[in-house]
Parts: sequence; structure tokens; C-alpha cells
Amino acid sequence: MDRAKERIEARGRIRTRIRSKVSGTAERPRLAVKKSLKYIYAQVIDDANGRTIATASSREKDAGAKGSNAAAAKAVGALIAKKAKDKGVKQVVFDRGGYVYHGNIKALADAARENGLEF
Repeated sequence: MDRAKERIEARGRIRTRIRSKVSGTAERPRLAVKKSLKYIYAQVIDDANGRTIATASSREKDAGAKGSNAAAAKAVGALIAKKAKDKGVKQVVFDRGGYVYHGNIKALADAARENGLEF
């Protein structure tokens, strides 16, 4: 099998394993992260009610930085923290989405934590 396909399937298995343990409630929703080669996305999700509370991505004009680098991840982390605080969310459960907690994922989480979200 192609190595790229193996990597995608492995990340899917890891993501499934994480999602079986991590769930968001109304009091403590889930902060889910998704990254592509071009952009990075974050959502605050209430799994109990099946609702997305806040979203942010590096595609937005007010994100501050474009792309999928560490600067964009920091900008998205700050933006999602601001939007979540505006909706009354103070604590979240971090869902790294099968990605290693390193680099851009860590930069996003640190920026969200610095801007008032508690993990």
C-alpha cells in the first residue's frame, strides 16, 4: 500500500481512538483542530447538543495571519479563544484530531490558553 494512504489510515485510527475518550459538554465543550496543507481550522463544539459554538480559521480576514504555519496557528488560537469567551465558554477539552501535539497544534493550543481558555 502507498505510504501516504497508510499515514492517512493511521491518523484516522488515532482520531477514532481519541474521539471515543474526548467528548464536549455544554459546560466544557471540545476544541477540535483540523489542519490542511494550506490552512488551519479550530471549532468549539458542544457534543451533547450537537452544536458548534465558535469557529476560527486562517482563511478568515480577521485571523491576522494566512497559511498553515506557526504564526497562523497562533493567530487562530487567539481568535478562537476570543470568540469562545464572547459566547461564555471558559473551559474546553482539547481534541488534537489525531495530530501530534507539536508544532502548529501546540502553537494553537498555547495561544488559546494565553488568551483565556482553560484546558
